Amino acid sequence: MNTKKALDFALNRLDAVGYQLDRYGITSKVNRHTLIALAMAEQKHLEGEWDSLQTRYGSQIRFVEGVVGRVRGLVRI
Repeated sequence: MNTKKALDFALNRLDAVGYQLDRYGITSKVNRHTLIALAMAEQKHLEGEWDSLQTRYGSQIRFVEGVVGRVRGLVRI
């Protein structure tokens, strides 16, 4: 089974679950659109966290590399 068929099957099952829940009056918020929106929001959240980590630790790594470079310059004298 290829990926597209598996994804289509999963989304159809998700829609069926959402329909059954809606039919019983439990919720109407379970469907492929809300799932995709949630996944996209989480993706953007994780991208932001990754950028934050890169910024925080990238600047510290550059600082340490600068100190190491200065120490190496002093040792060569």
